Amino acid sequence: MRCIRSVGRLAAEAGLEVQQIQLGEVPLMAEATDAQLADFRKRLENEGFELLDDRNKRLVMEVKNLIINEIHHNSGKKTETVNFSDFLAKETGHEYSQLSKLFSAVESLTIEKYIIAQKVERVKELLVYDELTLSEIAWKTGYSSSQHLSNQFRQVTGLTPTQFKAEHRKHRRKPLDEV
Repeated sequence: MRCIRSVGRLAAEAGLEVQQIQLGEVPLMAEATDAQLADFRKRLENEGFELLDDRNKRLVMEVKNLIINEIHHNSGKKTETVNFSDFLAKETGHEYSQLSKLFSAVESLTIEKYIIAQKVERVKELLVYDELTLSEIAWKTGYSSSQHLSNQFRQVTGLTPTQFKAEHRKHRRKPLDEV
């Protein structure tokens, strides 16, 4: 939300009127002048953002947003029920092979590895919440078993889920009323 607010503020400072800002998208109410876009680009870069006016970069950002939304915000549905190649092709209107080649060229990473990285981040989040068993987390994140989840988690993080959980507990922040 901070990113969205920041981008909204920067657009207003550049004299741009936006419709509704979403992660990775800032549709404008009216056509922007070259000077406004240049000002907006400069303001974004000063804050560590990037204006994606290249069609290929926008498509890659769309793919990333679709993956993130499906993995992190799918309202408890099992991720495995999603065939990402079909899902991405349908949502973007492009063949998956085209998306895959473009994504790899722009990101120097395959879509599959990006999906795995996002799933591992979701697993980390669920482990920290400490509300579900490892089997429940595996099911919720689309792994065929807790063993498959553990193996992939270890490959990506160098830790088992149990080790990650223990490490996180050691370094957990104190509540403000305990400081």
